[in-house]
Amino acid sequence: MGNSLKNIDDTTLIDLADLFKVFSDSTRMKIMYRLFDGPMSVGDIAEAIDMSQSAISHQLKYLKETNLVKGERDGKSIIYELADNHVKIIIKTGLEHIKE
Repeated sequence: MGNSLKNIDDTTLIDLADLFKVFSDSTRMKIMYRLFDGPMSVGDIAEAIDMSQSAISHQLKYLKETNLVKGERDGKSIIYELADNHVKIIIKTGLEHIKE
C-alpha cells in the first residue's frame, strides 16, 4: 500500500467508515456470506439463514443501495449476488484476521 494512503481526504475516510458500518450487522454478514459462493434467490437465502423473506428483502435492499450486492430479475424472482470481487476480498480478509 505504501504512499497510496497518505493523501486521503476526510470525506473519503468518512465514506470508508460508512462502508464498514454496513458490515457491522450480523444479518447482512450472513447474507453476504451465503452469497460468497454464488447467486441465490431471496427465498433460498431466507431458508439458509432461517429468517423471513421480508427481513432478508429489507437487508438486501440496503446492501444494493450500498453497492455490495446486485440483483438480476429471473422471471418473477430476483437472483442476488455479491456486487464484485472487492466484496469477497473484504469478507475473506476479515475472516482471516479474526482466525489469527
